[in-house]
Amino acid sequence: MAIEIKVPQFPESVEEGSIATWHKQVGEAVTRDELVVDIETDKTVLEVVATEDGILTDILKQDGDTVLSQELIGKIESGATASGSVKPDKMSPTAVASVEAETEAQAQLAANPAAKKLAEENNIDLATLKGTGKGGRILKEDVQNVLAVPKVPDTVPPAAKVSAPAVTSERVEKRVPMTRLRVTIAKRLLDAQHNAAMLTTFNEVNMGPLMDLRKQYKELFEKTHNGTRLGFMGFFVKAAAEALKRFPAVNASIDGNDIVYHGFYDIGVAVSTERGLVVPVLRDCDRMSIAEVEGGIRDYAVAAKDGKLAIEDMTGGTFTITNGGVFGSLLSTPILNPPQTAILGMHKIQERPMAVNGEVVVQPMMYLALSYDHRMIDGKDAVQFLIAIKDMLEDPARMLLDV
Repeated sequence: MAIEIKVPQFPESVEEGSIATWHKQVGEAVTRDELVVDIETDKTVLEVVATEDGILTDILKQDGDTVLSQELIGKIESGATASGSVKPDKMSPTAVASVEAETEAQAQLAANPAAKKLAEENNIDLATLKGTGKGGRILKEDVQNVLAVPKVPDTVPPAAKVSAPAVTSERVEKRVPMTRLRVTIAKRLLDAQHNAAMLTTFNEVNMGPLMDLRKQYKELFEKTHNGTRLGFMGFFVKAAAEALKRFPAVNASIDGNDIVYHGFYDIGVAVSTERGLVVPVLRDCDRMSIAEVEGGIRDYAVAAKDGKLAIEDMTGGTFTITNGGVFGSLLSTPILNPPQTAILGMHKIQERPMAVNGEVVVQPMMYLALSYDHRMIDGKDAVQFLIAIKDMLEDPARMLLDV
């Protein structure tokens, strides 16, 4: 019996996706709940698993193809034998031919179709390559790695050597299409700059009190909260939530000619992944403890790295925090995350000489940047919002006393 492989139902905010990776090839056996194909949307990667044991008999959409919700992309023939095959009379003639061709190809040389095509275009002998895929299968990346290595020029006659200089290397270029996530990020960043009166204000915070507090309670905190580590982001999220209460305009958004004031504090924390920047959202941050914030960020970071963030994890935020300091950024102007009207940028902690009570003292300082939509937020509110965060971070007791 043929089992259809269909694209999962996309949420209303997602119109289409694309095939990211087929983890199985035609003719290979699959087991129930085994990952068969990844589908990439503009926000996350969806994993499609097999619903029955069987053989993958048809792939209707190749890597990179655009797909819609519930679209048929492949077929599995249930009833795989121990050797990983199905009876020919249970398969369509097209499927039988496809499986036989794949089996014959595997007998000659195990390589993905994309790898074969790329090798043929560049006159590369697949027999000279060592596959890194399952069972030694040669993948497209294996061929690309060979192409990336500078070629040694062929031997030329002595006369030619005199008249022309020898070429010792080639300048290699590699052209790859943007991922759907990268295309969406680029579009949103451009839209944010074109559709908002964006302005950035700066301040700096003395991180000494937080660093001393973290040093004092780091081990006890981790032991008390089941391995959750005490970082700085928990303090920044809590400080931002308190500051948002005092300055509702920073927590608002613009919808046409209307201003929407949000009575909740859902803060997005930017997370960098190999696929691009994603912003999972922590809900009701004003009600969360620092341990819950740190635990939530940790869980989101793991899910983002594995490409398992759900779409609902990244929608509905009212404010965003991004930390370029983890990469060494000293100062930046973060771009808004629409439809939000403000974003806070953290940066590298660096020791600098500061004047304290008439004396020069070296202190660990961090620049803070608040980018905001000037259509919604006045400069006075933006500056005072940033100062409120600075005051709470330099004196953490303020967050407990609400002063």
